Amino acid sequence: MCAVQEDEPARGRASYALTDPVNGHVWGVCAAVEGLFGQPRRGTYELFGWEPVGPGGIGWAGWVGSRVWLVAEEAAFDAWLLEDAESIGRPSPAGAGSWVLTGLDDYEGPPEGYRGRVRVHDGRHWLGSCREFTRILPPAHQPAPLVLRALAPSERLTAVLAKGTRRARNLEEAALEIRDVRGEPVTEQRWPTTIRTWRPSSRRNGLIDLELDGGCFTPIPEHARTVWEQWFAGPPAAVNAWAGLDTRRRGTWHTLARERAGRQPRHDRPDGHAYVLDGRYITDEPGLHLALGEAVNGPGGYFGGCLAALDDCLRGTFGHTAPATLHWHDAATARTHLSDALTPDGRPHDLFTAVVETLTEGGLDITLA
Repeated sequence: MCAVQEDEPARGRASYALTDPVNGHVWGVCAAVEGLFGQPRRGTYELFGWEPVGPGGIGWAGWVGSRVWLVAEEAAFDAWLLEDAESIGRPSPAGAGSWVLTGLDDYEGPPEGYRGRVRVHDGRHWLGSCREFTRILPPAHQPAPLVLRALAPSERLTAVLAKGTRRARNLEEAALEIRDVRGEPVTEQRWPTTIRTWRPSSRRNGLIDLELDGGCFTPIPEHARTVWEQWFAGPPAAVNAWAGLDTRRRGTWHTLARERAGRQPRHDRPDGHAYVLDGRYITDEPGLHLALGEAVNGPGGYFGGCLAALDDCLRGTFGHTAPATLHWHDAATARTHLSDALTPDGRPHDLFTAVVETLTEGGLDITLA
C-alpha cells in the first residue's frame, strides 16, 4: 500500500480526507465517497383533527418550510421545532382529518406527556392547528455504509488494517474533511464509526476501497446535492449566485457559507468602511443573511444566520470593524417579506426592524434606499 502525506492535496477535483480529529492525524485521502448524500432519519408526526388556515384541503404534500414550529396550546409548554419539514399530506382514508409532517427534530422535541391541541407555523404564517398529535416511530432500516473509493491509506491506517481486530477497526470519532477543487476546506462531517471492511481498489495498485459503518452518520439530504456540488467546484466568483434558489436550497447555501467561513482566515476591514448591500433578492430569511454576508465579505461570504449570530459577528473577527456605513439598496423588498414574522411561540415579530436595530447597535450607520 502507498502511504499518504497528511498535507497531500487533490488538485482539480473535490477531495476528502478521513482524519482522527482527537489526535490530529490523517487516515487517508480520496476523491470519491459513496453514501455522502441520502435521506437523514426524520421525526414523523400525525396531527389529528387538522384544521388548516386559509383555503385548501386538509393538508398539502411536499416541502413545508425550513423551520416549522409546533406550539402547545398550554402556555406552560415550550414550542418545539421541525427543521426542513415535509408533508406526505393525508396518510390514508383511515386518517381522514389528519395531516402528517416529517422533519429533523430539534434537540428537545415535543414536551414529554403533552398530547393536547397544537398550533403550527413556519415562522411567517400560521399553517393550522390540530386537537392532538402522535409521533410515529420510523420503520427499522439498515443504514447504508460510507465507502471511500480509491483511498490512499496512511501508514497508521495500514497498520490498523493489518491487525484486523475488532478493537483496531474501531476508529471512535472520525472526521471526513471535504476540500474543493482548489484544495480549500469547505466543511467536515464527524461521527463515531468503525471499519466494516476493505478491499484493494480496482483503480490503482496501493489504493483501497474502505467501507465505514454508517449507523451514526447523518447523510446530506439529496435535495442539497446540487448546491454542494456547486461549492465543490469552488466558492462563488460573484455575488447573488444563490438568488435563483428556493428557500430550502438557499438555506443549504448559507450552511456552506458558514462552514467555509469557519475554516478560512478572517481579516476585519478598518473602521469607517462603507458596505453596499444588494437587497433585490431578500425575499426570505436565508436570502437576508446571504445578502448581508456578501455585503461584508464578498461572494459566498458569511455574516451571521440569526439575530444572535449577527450580533456576534458585529463584535469583530468576521470582516467588520465599527463604526462603518451600510448602504442598503432595495430595502423595501426585505421590509415587505420580513416585517410580518412570528417568534417560535407564535407572537408577531418584525424581523426587518430587528435586523436594522441590531446592525445599528453594532456600529453600522445604515442608509435605506
